[in-house]
Amino acid sequence: MIILFSGSINSGKTTPAKHLIRTLPRTAHVEVDDLREFIRFMPLEESIPLNLANAVAVTRNFAAYGLNVVLSYSLPQDDYEYLMRERTPLGVLTRCVTLNPDLAAALTDRGTRALTEWELKCVPYHYETGINSPPFGVVIDNTRQTPEETTRQILEHVKE
Repeated sequence: MIILFSGSINSGKTTPAKHLIRTLPRTAHVEVDDLREFIRFMPLEESIPLNLANAVAVTRNFAAYGLNVVLSYSLPQDDYEYLMRERTPLGVLTRCVTLNPDLAAALTDRGTRALTEWELKCVPYHYETGINSPPFGVVIDNTRQTPEETTRQILEHVKE
């Protein structure tokens, strides 16, 4: 199974993703933003397509070994469609879950990291463009949920 895990910056994807990989047997986590570390020299706009292609390649490798994959990224519609097309040859069940806390919560420092100025500008943009509430998959309002509650709700969806 592949779980596409989306939401704006600071929507709370990381902790539930970690819970999922501990809960679901043989599950790997592909954090698309982490792939950027390999090509820090490249401008962000140029690196995004390469990061997505690398995420697909890693996901395919994990799936070929019989692993489940949680792939985390802030997915706009076109990137979602790309990922769905690219995973099709795998024949693997795929679910998409988007976390959608209210904007005020997403703009608040949550957990252990403080938002950067760049992130504070990106979060409203994600809400304006609909990344927080896309027309695909299931959208979960996790504003008042603990990460454990969010994980339980995600598991209910992916087991359907």
